[in-house]
Amino acid sequence: MPLRIGPCEPWPFEPDCCQLPESVPQETIDRQRAVATFILWALSGRRVGPSCPYTVRPCRKRCLDAQPLTVRGGTAGPWIPYLGRDGAWRNASVCGCQSDCSCGELCEVRLEGPVHDILAVEVDGETLPTGAYRVDASGLLVRTDGGCWPDCQDMAASCGAPNTFCVTYRIGLPLDEAAIAAFSALVCHLVKDCSGGCGCKVATNKNLSRLSRQGVDLEFADPTVIYSELRTGLPAVDMWLTAVNPYRQTSPSRVYNPDFKRPRLQIWP
Repeated sequence: MPLRIGPCEPWPFEPDCCQLPESVPQETIDRQRAVATFILWALSGRRVGPSCPYTVRPCRKRCLDAQPLTVRGGTAGPWIPYLGRDGAWRNASVCGCQSDCSCGELCEVRLEGPVHDILAVEVDGETLPTGAYRVDASGLLVRTDGGCWPDCQDMAASCGAPNTFCVTYRIGLPLDEAAIAAFSALVCHLVKDCSGGCGCKVATNKNLSRLSRQGVDLEFADPTVIYSELRTGLPAVDMWLTAVNPYRQTSPSRVYNPDFKRPRLQIWP
């Protein structure tokens, strides 16, 4: 299963358009921020916002994996023939891990994504500077300081020990202004509901859809329908959810590749 756990910290809150009562304690606002963060993270398909930090033990894919035409001859290296544009046969160079777009060696490992940011990269117990690597699309962690990621490591040793390779990072799409605005609107709604704000309590919203005055006929909509559609009933929030999750996905899409070896994740202790 891919890495996917809820966020550890609440999203940024901007109360510019939220007229909260001055008597609302900060503890109530912080609590509802945590609630709203989990709700919008789940309703957006569990893709938006930084997750809790993960520490994984990547396994670098070897250069010659899945090469059915590779023939090893003596110590001269592998022989992979190909036909050039001029009609002449040549031997393809496989010295180093070359990507589809690189003419030279490109040392990279794939991380579960989308990668939000890299917190630390440790090789042999030493933390690499941020300028020693970069992250390309599809979660590729590329070494840029002239070195290369280890081919193997001591999985029995803890991170920080010699002969280990550990990456600590967070998963999730970045939060833009629209996400922060939707989140702030939901926080205001939840805080006012908790503090008894006038006309804002969820418990007093009966979802009245039709009223006949003479015979006093009241018709109420089913309040569970909107929640089953992964919506909240708040216009600012639902417009953002429709934009980022129009098909109401409950989890990110997954593509399984038998040739891709996922990083090892320690789950206990």
